[in-house]
This record gives sequence, structure tokens and C-alpha cells, in this order.
Amino acid sequence: MRRPVLLVIAHGSRDPRHAATVHALVRRVRAMRPGLRVETGFLDFNVPSVPAVLESLAAEGVRDVVALPLLLNRAFHAKADIPAVLREAPSRLRIRQAEVLGPSPLLTAALERRLYEAGLSPADKSSTGVVLASAGSTDPEAIAVIAEIAREWRHTGWCAVRPAFASASLPRTEDAVRELRALGCARVAVAPYVLAPGFLPDRIARGAVEADVLADVLGPAPEVARVLLERYDGARVPVMAALGA
Repeated sequence: MRRPVLLVIAHGSRDPRHAATVHALVRRVRAMRPGLRVETGFLDFNVPSVPAVLESLAAEGVRDVVALPLLLNRAFHAKADIPAVLREAPSRLRIRQAEVLGPSPLLTAALERRLYEAGLSPADKSSTGVVLASAGSTDPEAIAVIAEIAREWRHTGWCAVRPAFASASLPRTEDAVRELRALGCARVAVAPYVLAPGFLPDRIARGAVEADVLADVLGPAPEVARVLLERYDGARVPVMAALGA
């Protein structure tokens, strides 16, 4: 029995760095799981679009697809936009929507990887305050999840961890940086909890000008690729069980 095709669904952006980063992440996923067919579709701005990929798969005779939202939070895109697009897919396709990527301990590990790549070391944790800077959302569930990630991450040894948001919610990155300074943290680092470069990550970077360290976006970190495969496997199992595999 063939494994379902993994369709990674990205938001898309006018910023060419966004699509380039998504494709780099997908290449890492393919390298980690040889033999798994992985396709990429975008909701907006970039090609191929999700409907175009689904039409192409159906035309090839593909039957089973796991659609994986390339999103860190279960907010509007995961709850409304993506299900709406998938409902319009060709009827011959059996599609199961996987869970979003976050929260996951692997993503926290990826955040730390980026901070260490930016110049910190594990020995710096107790004296460093971290701003967990996300894109932001109007969805209360998504905001609550970010706050909980910050609380849990603080318990791993950082001086303090504060959430911040580039849009829709407060505080902004620069305000969280100043709060950590006021708390007496010897240094302040900003960890963007975003997958790819673009407009909002650039806003996060501008808000980090008073920080000592600015980490890179999560991008194609190996931990992120592992989360994608975990989510695929979690959605794939019910599909294969239904087929008697």
C-alpha cells in the first residue's frame, strides 16, 4: 500500500525569501524520509497554489493525501482557510489535514539552536532573558499557546522568557526587550518564533535593535523537519488504518 502524499501548505508571501525557505525545509524533509513524496502548495502570492497541486495529484491517479499546514499555531488559517481550500479538492482524493506544528519540544529545541548559532551558549542561559517573538494573532487560543510556551521555556534555565507579537497583540518585541532589561537580565536575546522571513519577521528584527542577540527564523532547522514528519505520521496512521493497511 502506498504511503499518502505529504502536501505541505505554506501561507506564501511577496517576499521571495519566504518561498525559498519553505522549499529548503521541504528538501530537508525529503532527505530525512527517502521515498516519501512531498509536494508544496501556497495559499497566496506564490506558485503552485494548493488547488493546482491537488488537481495535478488527482490527475496522476493519487488517492491519499496528508495536508500539513506549515503553521506554528492553530489560528484562522488552520481553522478556516485551509479546510475551505481542501473541501474544494477533487472528489477522488482522500485528504486528511494534519495538525499544525506547534507547540512541540522540538520547536523549542530549534529556537535554542538558533540562539546558539547567534552567539549564545548553554552557559549563558541563567543570565539571559529571551523574548519569544511570534507573528501575532487575533485568536485567543493562539495567544494563550504562545504564553504557555514562554512559561514552559523559562523553566529550562533562562533568566526569564517573555512573549511578544509583531501584530494584532501586545506586547511588541521592543517592549518585551525593555521589560527584560528592567528585570536585571545581564543580556537580552530575541528568538523569532516564525518559520520564514517576511514582513512580520522584519518587524520583529526592527524591534530587537536594543537586544544583545537576535536569532534567525526557524527555517529549515532539522528539528522543524522532524516535527513535520511527526505530524505527517500522526495523520497518516488513521488513513492507512481505514484502508486496512
